[in-house]
Amino acid sequence: MAHKFLIKKNKAGEFVAYFTYNGESIFWTEGYASKASAKNAIESIKKNGPAAEVDDQTD
Repeated sequence: MAHKFLIKKNKAGEFVAYFTYNGESIFWTEGYASKASAKNAIESIKKNGPAAEVDDQTD
């Protein structure tokens, strides 16, 4: 699979969820104190992302 979520620790020791495509980070979350919170963020993105509105402000 070319895309996936990764959970890593940042320099502050917080858990961060990354969305990657072909090994490149596309976006990431804020840092969380617990791994469970990072996993909840991933589930929220999966649940709410497909229905998210696109706000094109280039016009």
